[in-house]
Order: sequence, then C-alpha cells, then structure tokens
Amino acid sequence: MLALGGTLSLQAHSQSAGWKPTQNIEIIVPAAAGGANDLTGRLVQRILQDGKLVDNTVNVINKPGGGHSIGLAYLNQRAGDGHYLMVETVTMLVNELTGKLNVRHTDITPLAMLYRDYIALSVRPDSPLKTGSDFIERLKKDPGSLSIALSSAIANANHLAAALVARNGGADIRKVKIVVFNSGSETMTALMGGHVDVVAGPANLAARHLPDGKIRVLGVTAPQRLGGALAQVPTFGEQGTPAVMANWRSIIGPRSMSAAQIAYWDQVIAKVVQADEYKKEVERNLADSNYLGSAGARKYWDAQYNELKALLAELGLSK
Repeated sequence: MLALGGTLSLQAHSQSAGWKPTQNIEIIVPAAAGGANDLTGRLVQRILQDGKLVDNTVNVINKPGGGHSIGLAYLNQRAGDGHYLMVETVTMLVNELTGKLNVRHTDITPLAMLYRDYIALSVRPDSPLKTGSDFIERLKKDPGSLSIALSSAIANANHLAAALVARNGGADIRKVKIVVFNSGSETMTALMGGHVDVVAGPANLAARHLPDGKIRVLGVTAPQRLGGALAQVPTFGEQGTPAVMANWRSIIGPRSMSAAQIAYWDQVIAKVVQADEYKKEVERNLADSNYLGSAGARKYWDAQYNELKALLAELGLSK
C-alpha cells in the first residue's frame, strides 16, 4: 500500500507540473531580418534566454514572403508542438480577409498580445491643415484632394488607420488618394519635398521628426495620448472623430496545442513583458503594452476580425 501511495503521489505531481520544453525553441518571424517583426522576435529571444525564463536554446528563424503564408505554413506543419512560436501582426487578419492567406486565424493558437503600435497622421509645418478636424473636413468636401503617403502596402495598418479616420469622419474612403512607398523614411522625404500632403505612419516615425520642426502631427489613432515627443498631440477621438487603429504584435503557436502547453507559455510570456528591457523598448517606440494572455488575445482577434471585415469591405478590398 505504501508503494502504491508513493506511485500515485508521483503521478499527481507529474500531472500538476504540466508541460515544459524538452528541446530547442524556435521563434518564427514571417519577414526578413532587420524589420520590426524581426526585432520583436529577437527581443523576446533575448529575454527568454538572458532572463533564464527557459532552460532551452531559443533560435529566431526568418520565413519571409507570401503575406506571412510561408511562415504560417511552416508553423502549422508542427501542429501540437509547443516548441514553435511565431511573431504575428494585424497582417494575418487582413490577408485572411482579402484572400491572400489560406490559413484562418482560428487555425492557429494565440499565445499573447504583446503591444500595439498606433498610427500618426503628419503634414508639413506650412500645410493649411492645422488639426485632425481640418483633415477630416477637407476629405469630406473632396476625398481626392489630399494625397496620403504610407509604407509599404495597401491595406496595412497605416492605410487602415487613415481610412478609419476618414470613414468615421464621414468621407468616402474609396476616393481617398493613397500613395505607397517602400519605407517610412521615403514617405517623410516625399512629404518634406512637397510631393504628398499627408503621411500615415507609425507614431515613432512621427516622433523622430517632430522635435526638429519638420512636420506637424494632426493626431494619433490611439485611445489616449501617447508619451515622449508626441505627448502634446491629441487623439482623433479628442478632436471629435473616435478612431483607434494599431499594428499589434502577437506571439502565436501552431494549431492543436494542448492546454498544458498554452498554460506554460501564458506564464512565461507574462514574465517577458515584465522585463526591464521589454518595457524600455515598448516605451521607446511609443507603443501600448496592454498585454493579453492566450484567452484575451483570442477575444481581441475575433473582435478586430469583425471590425476589419467591415472596413475592408467599404474600401472594396475584401474577398
């Protein structure tokens, strides 16, 4: 009886201990090295290893191309394997809705919502547009009268943010003139050179140019004012047109992960976002570190899926 009791005790302990990695961990980045997604993946990698949050080696694997489809296919080939993570963004939902992706957001496992990069709309200092309200009124009267520069693709977060502001302000968003550039720096060069009227880009891009007086920021698509160089810039909501849009960063896993695997990463990633290095990086980028675990991330995705579905349909971009 004693031996049996000891065996049962060991089994109970093993079950309560749950799952943990037994091999190297891969963080998949669905983009080339050096971009924002790659930097996020490598930030998480450093914190996991340097903070000794895991006992295993963590590698970052870049799988660019196909609107994230290459990275997602690679991930889902590892169904049920908790050793594979991936950095994902709003692009996943957009490409699903526009038919560029054959993987649904319900086909993968959300593990965490990390942070949100909000969008700023900027003009030249000599622009007749002084406020976000001026921008909206101009588009309501003549939606094709302003050229809006953004990088680096139609229907990305920058485009959706500008469209949401215009739509919520009463403009015909299908008639708004969008000019796509390869990078944020190119959009700012075009703005300062007088080739476009407005730039829609990440808040941290605007923050790099505002202190020098090279631009005026009309507003940000955040629920509340941001910090740093943009602390005095009002939200569009403050100016009478509520419009919240961000390019968020999530950590996902493959389909069919077990409850124990999800629970493990829930508690580990919750520690990642408490690391000083993580907090400093988020603050430096003027991002919102409203962390959500697996269950919260799923609810957020589902809600945003429905919001984006309606907006993309109005833009004529949904499948």
